[in-house]
Amino acid sequence: IAIPLKCVLCLTVWQHPYVNIFKHMRVEEWKKTSREGDVTSYMDKTLMCSVFRIRGSIPASNYILLPKTSTQSLGLTGRYLYLLFRPSPAKHFVVHLDIAAEEGQVIRVSFSNLFKEFKSTATWLQFPFLCGAAKGSVYESTAKTARHGKNTSSLNIFFYWPGLVGPAPSTVRWTCLMMDLQYVLSVYLNRRHSHLKTVKLCANMSVKNMFTSDLVLDPGVSFNEAKQAGLASSLGTGPMPREMSFPVPKGGSWHDLYDYIRWVKLHPDPILRLNRIIGFGGATMKCALWTKSGDTVVYPCHAIIVSMKISSGQQRFFIGHTDKVSALTFNGSSTVLASAQTGIQSVVRVWNYLKANCLAMFKTHAHSLSSLSFSYSGGVLCGVGKDGHSKTMVVVWNTLRVTKGGEVSVLAKAHTDVDIQTMKIAFFDDTRMVSCGRDNVRLWRVRSGALRSCPVNLGEYHALDFTDVAFEEGHSADREFASSRSGHILEIDYRSVAIKNVRRLLPAQQPHAQRREKQTFGMGLGIAVNSISVSSAFCATGSEDGFLRLWPLDFSTVFLEAEHEGPVSLVSVSDDGLSVMAATSSGNLGYLDVSSRGYSTLMRSHTDGVLGFSVDGIRRRITTASCDRTVRVWDMDSMQQLYDFVSEDTPCSVAFHPSLQVFSCGSSSGLVRVFDIASAKLLAEHKQHRGEVVGLAFSPDGEFMYSAGSLGSLALYNSSQEDHHVLRVLGELTLTTTHTIQLELVELLLRVDVSILDVESTSLDSARKVCFSPASTGHLLVTTSANKILWISANTGRLLREVSKVHKHQCSSLAVSEDGRFLLTAGHNAVKVWDYIVTEDIIPPQMFIGHSQPIQSCLSVSHSESDVNSRLLSNGMPRRTAPLPSSPPPCLDISSIDRIGQGENRCSLFNLLFFNLVAANVPEHVFNLFLLFLCYLDFLEVEKPVRPDCYKHFTPRFKTSTLDQSTATPELGEEGLSLKAVIGYNGNGRANMVWNPETGLFAYSCGCVVVVENLHTGSQRHWLGHTEEISCLAVTNDAQTVASAAGGSGGSRSLICIWNVHYGTCSNTISYHRGAVQAMSFSRDDYFFLTVGDFTDPEVALWSTRTYQLLSRVSVSGPLYDVAFSPSAASQLACVGSQGLYFCNTHTQGLDVELKVQRVCVPEEVGDVEPTALCYNANSILFTGTNSGHVCAWDCNTQCCFMTWEADQGEIGVLLCRGNRLLTGSNTRRLRLWGVAASCEIHRLGSSAPVLLEQEMMLDGTVVSAAFDDVMDMGIVGTTAGTLWYINWVDNTSIRLISGHKSKVNDVVFSPDERHFATCGEDGSVRVWSAPSNELVVQFQVLNQSCGSACWSPVVNPSKGGACVVGGYSDGTLRIFRLASSEMELKLHPHPVAVTAIQYSANGQVILSAGRDGLMAVSSPVTGLTFRIISDHKGAPITTIQCVKKQYKEFGLEGNEMWLAASADRRVSVWAADWMKDKCELLDWLTFPAPSDSLPPSLAAFSPIDPGLVVYTGYGVERELSFYSLAKKRVIKKIALSHWAMCFSLSSKGRLIAVGSKERVLKLIKSSSGRFQDFLHHSDSLQTCRFSPSGKLLFTVAYNEILLWEVQGL
Repeated sequence: IAIPLKCVLCLTVWQHPYVNIFKHMRVEEWKKTSREGDVTSYMDKTLMCSVFRIRGSIPASNYILLPKTSTQSLGLTGRYLYLLFRPSPAKHFVVHLDIAAEEGQVIRVSFSNLFKEFKSTATWLQFPFLCGAAKGSVYESTAKTARHGKNTSSLNIFFYWPGLVGPAPSTVRWTCLMMDLQYVLSVYLNRRHSHLKTVKLCANMSVKNMFTSDLVLDPGVSFNEAKQAGLASSLGTGPMPREMSFPVPKGGSWHDLYDYIRWVKLHPDPILRLNRIIGFGGATMKCALWTKSGDTVVYPCHAIIVSMKISSGQQRFFIGHTDKVSALTFNGSSTVLASAQTGIQSVVRVWNYLKANCLAMFKTHAHSLSSLSFSYSGGVLCGVGKDGHSKTMVVVWNTLRVTKGGEVSVLAKAHTDVDIQTMKIAFFDDTRMVSCGRDNVRLWRVRSGALRSCPVNLGEYHALDFTDVAFEEGHSADREFASSRSGHILEIDYRSVAIKNVRRLLPAQQPHAQRREKQTFGMGLGIAVNSISVSSAFCATGSEDGFLRLWPLDFSTVFLEAEHEGPVSLVSVSDDGLSVMAATSSGNLGYLDVSSRGYSTLMRSHTDGVLGFSVDGIRRRITTASCDRTVRVWDMDSMQQLYDFVSEDTPCSVAFHPSLQVFSCGSSSGLVRVFDIASAKLLAEHKQHRGEVVGLAFSPDGEFMYSAGSLGSLALYNSSQEDHHVLRVLGELTLTTTHTIQLELVELLLRVDVSILDVESTSLDSARKVCFSPASTGHLLVTTSANKILWISANTGRLLREVSKVHKHQCSSLAVSEDGRFLLTAGHNAVKVWDYIVTEDIIPPQMFIGHSQPIQSCLSVSHSESDVNSRLLSNGMPRRTAPLPSSPPPCLDISSIDRIGQGENRCSLFNLLFFNLVAANVPEHVFNLFLLFLCYLDFLEVEKPVRPDCYKHFTPRFKTSTLDQSTATPELGEEGLSLKAVIGYNGNGRANMVWNPETGLFAYSCGCVVVVENLHTGSQRHWLGHTEEISCLAVTNDAQTVASAAGGSGGSRSLICIWNVHYGTCSNTISYHRGAVQAMSFSRDDYFFLTVGDFTDPEVALWSTRTYQLLSRVSVSGPLYDVAFSPSAASQLACVGSQGLYFCNTHTQGLDVELKVQRVCVPEEVGDVEPTALCYNANSILFTGTNSGHVCAWDCNTQCCFMTWEADQGEIGVLLCRGNRLLTGSNTRRLRLWGVAASCEIHRLGSSAPVLLEQEMMLDGTVVSAAFDDVMDMGIVGTTAGTLWYINWVDNTSIRLISGHKSKVNDVVFSPDERHFATCGEDGSVRVWSAPSNELVVQFQVLNQSCGSACWSPVVNPSKGGACVVGGYSDGTLRIFRLASSEMELKLHPHPVAVTAIQYSANGQVILSAGRDGLMAVSSPVTGLTFRIISDHKGAPITTIQCVKKQYKEFGLEGNEMWLAASADRRVSVWAADWMKDKCELLDWLTFPAPSDSLPPSLAAFSPIDPGLVVYTGYGVERELSFYSLAKKRVIKKIALSHWAMCFSLSSKGRLIAVGSKERVLKLIKSSSGRFQDFLHHSDSLQTCRFSPSGKLLFTVAYNEILLWEVQGL
């Protein structure tokens, strides 16, 4: 018997999960299939793949038949047939299916838009077909109404409406048709489906493919989404296989583009919907997150993750975990959430936070996964747990592609013996982490696939127990904090891996009410800190003493604190710094509003299991009893705890009075207590039971109360009296008996012995739980120890109905809905909802998960009819009559599982299927089939993309800012600002400069702007179309078109803009590649355009330059670096990447173009290297450069390398060939010119010859771009230093054309006469530029220092030597540079810390400077002496110093000028000074209440129109500009802002204010009217904006992008 069974399994198991019919039958070979008439294949532009087209209107003469003859059989047993096709517009088509029934008959099922009505015989079913149409068309809306009379999007059921069937509309779409073959035969012919025999596709259609499957597949979701939606394979659902799916552009909807027509047995809508969850924590109380917006908190409640709006309490749920959630983490933008669960199944789930669907699920640790941390970008995830030997294991995953359907791979992992309490990834570097634990703080780094760590030298603090670590976001990367249980706070230098500072937090020495500040240093027992969170303004700590404390970053004092009921286990500061969240080990979650100092509790929770609950439907309250010895009363709507009653023993059961605010509570000691809620008063206490009280109930009228003991005793109380005195007590009852008692008289009415009801059981059954159904049915429901539910007549005791195997474990609770339609049961961790109506067949229940522990009790609360939706399910057997058309259910929200197909890893899918089968407790034969199925599969191991270690590969600069596109950009022609010039070149780009010597076109990129510059006049044009950093440029051979590529904003696909050079307009755009665009090239005839994706999407895409439609695409296995078309053959091209050299050819057939690729490896003699650059010469010779410095010469005809030589000692990133001269540029900063004429000529004759190095230059950085004339005499070269060089090989000279800062620009200032401007940056340089030519005049460089601010000396007598520029540096020095001599004139050292602000006095007699410590110095620019230190702002960094000429005799003060200083603690001081008389007096002191040193910065300036007016902006309750009058001593005006200001400047012309924000928005405001305009021309956060003295020009800076604007006015 075993042999035939094995054969049957082999015949069917190979067809799971699906059969690709065209691939299985090898349709393209036409050996197993046949075609007749006009049948061809073509490349469909919508699907971007090859499809078959059947033309001709006669079905008998134009068709595809599978298999080849009708006497053969496909033998496909799949229940569902999927057909992917598109009817031809205005034509008719026919499809014939021959289906074999188990009875031996062959049934033909046909459908066509030619049929007018449904017809059937014993062997033939004919169905009319109604074609779909494009979304929004009249035909589409008519067709939808015809099908069902309601809008169902593109999800349709296979029915027709007379009079509308006919030719396909002109806008007919590609369609996925699913037919349930079993259902069709069962319903219409009372037959049982066996297999699909033949398929005949006839006339006027295009077909992509067909397949059969036993799964209901949804084409609108991907595999990776469906895998994490909680779908079980046993339910028969899943996503569409990859090879069968239709392409959907980024952000698009499948159902908007295609039709999905189903003919299938319908599934029911869910009866239950999770509404609210009361509770917090479970596995840990140290797990809660803020979203980036700061209006929502995310926290776990056992196995469910809750997202709750703090303003409304509205909750969203993330369901999928099977055990308590132990860790949560967000990426920087709060769009991706990762979670981990504890226990032996320590799986990690990655969620799309906005859609609440799971993107990926994976398991690496064996158990006890306790910590997760996302990188800021979301591309790296780190986790800490235990391996199979209970050893600590740290794992780092690559999550870069998880949001785009990709899988998660392990980047590195390490085992360690050190204790790790928490681990976090640095926000500034995805590869760096920090961890802490008992006796250690360690720094970790991922490099070359390995995870390595080094301990911080703790010295005398090596024995501390460290609890948490935190980075100071928004500041330098070398500052982090570690907290400990001893109260020590360690400030650690990340670079030196050593302690920078140590502070110890100590409790106060006097009562709290008598002190204002806490002592922070000294000896004694410290404050045990459990958690620490650092913002740029302050530090928050949560400690064991129950206090949440806010400290300045120097921990000098506590400026705000909040006391909690238990130890504070978690603190977290929101991104905007306005709120601080705190969680306690007692189950409380709340937040502190910093500005108002108010505290709000978000959620409370029991700290142990809940044993019982009761619902007050009138007042919508819930009371709960818990093992934590508390009874709590909750509001059902707000989920807030209203009352808390503490008990000496454990409360076990509770019950609400039906009308009064009274509840009773039974405890483990047998006591029954009655409480009045309003007065919090104990009304009565009775002890009538020896064991614990297991049941409490009030009579419906509230006159009586009943209690039941665990040993079988019952008690009756008079609840009409306040003392609730006992009326009667019954003794113990047997446990195997169910009793029904008439409540008022406590007389025994009915006795049923359930132990004798199962005659087949070998053991006695016993009753576990009982409940009554509604009175109309008169049923008593009993759950038994044998896992059964018994329906017993409450009148006669007769057994009416029985259901076995209700749950996997015993049923712990049950309830019946008030309308008698549904039965609710709870068993172990799951809830099931059954159809209560007794029918001939048992209807399968719906199951709901979410609990991580066994459910104690469930209760059905009254609801409206609209809240419940039930639908009876067919059991799959044949029906006597065909069903009438009915409305379909809503489209199932199926999130997907990973795609199975070429190049995908199937292991995760089958692991998921395995766990689902186990969890679902499927029958043994189903499980065996699954295991047999696995035996026929070979699992593919696919490497996940890793960023290549190659400088040629473009890497976007790390940014923390995101673009706000909801801005008020001005209309064309009404702009208040016009972009005049861009200063600098983006050296971070690759091939981002183009030059054509014939036409004079010269273009390059800076940030997100394409700059087109006239080399003769220096004038610029600017092409504005991107919002992110531009990676590369390409130009056509006729120099009439330029292409620019940049990443997409907000995670969207990259954007390529096609520019018309003559008009300077964007004529077309392409959004295709998922990552950045690495390279682009135009063909020799400019007919083709080629684009290459980066390492995340290594794909070559070929486009037509006429329409810019995709012609062909090819994916490769590794990153690609460069691409080029052959100058001698338009159809030839090549590209290089990590896997070698690819020779490519384009083949054109009519309108279809195919790209064919042949990979060739690098010659062995050059070693294990990667080709990184390439170029052609005119004689079919291809040169490639490698990362080892070698150049290889290839014969394109033979695709063989005939010569190699070492051209450099570093990686070659630029190759350019003109005639017989070859240019190489590398990361050694060398530019070399080679003569290759002899070698090429001798190779043509069959031998070889050496190349000749003709010339060499050393530039200021790595070479990233180059363009030369036809003879290689002159050209332009770009470097990573931000410089574009003009190269002349004839004279062997190099001239700097374009200069810019490589690193961050900290300040930009105009000279008083506006003839020059100066910039300073992180690289320690001060650069002086001429205006209006914007050419670099002189550069003053200080090594190993950063220049934070600069200023010009006032207008002085030319005889004194001309203008000076002074710079303030990170070592606390000031350096004065004389422009006339181009030399440093004087060096001052007034500060011990970095200089943050600097300014000459109005008459130039002194220099005012300020340091990071808040001290301000007044120094002489002549002698260099510092003669005054002002300490009023000590402790808070100074952000602004400004001086103006103003006399203040009206205030009684002497002085001829006025100056102000603003510090990070929201304070502004205004001073009157006469420096000749050494007088400086405080004029006014402005304080804007808020925490100190927070982002955004505090900014202040005198009004240029009225110096008696101070304009201020900074962190506060509102985003606004405040106008403070020094005369009136108050704020006289406010202007609201849409973003926090990072910088601002006031113009002396037109009452204009420029404000820059972190959201990349430059806002121009007219202060008199409040009118404003927004400008989005920067690719990062704005850090500086500065009007010229005349107000005609404006500088704005974002990182190293400097834009010069001409002010038009508002």
